[in-house]
Amino acid sequence: MSNEQSLTHRALNTTVIVAALGYFVDIYDLILFGVVRKPSLQAIGLQPQEIFDKGISLLNWQMAGMMLGGIVWGILGDKRGRLSILFFTILLYSVANIANP
Repeated sequence: MSNEQSLTHRALNTTVIVAALGYFVDIYDLILFGVVRKPSLQAIGLQPQEIFDKGISLLNWQMAGMMLGGIVWGILGDKRGRLSILFFTILLYSVANIANP
């Protein structure tokens, strides 16, 4: 394998690893939400049918938000640079988690 092929191979491996880590973070959020949804809704006093209805509504809002966020931040990333947008979204996500009691 030539040096150029080795660098290309290394760059592709790094790209796949970074993409997998990003995917992991998104899937982790979805799984965590599924785990805490029912106990959280029970804790605020909802009845079983309300838990189901509100849980579906929350999941729909979550999916719509992820889709809209992917589109908006993807466009901004193309226009302003992906690295700066990546850091901004990480900062925004962190602040939102800290602000959420």
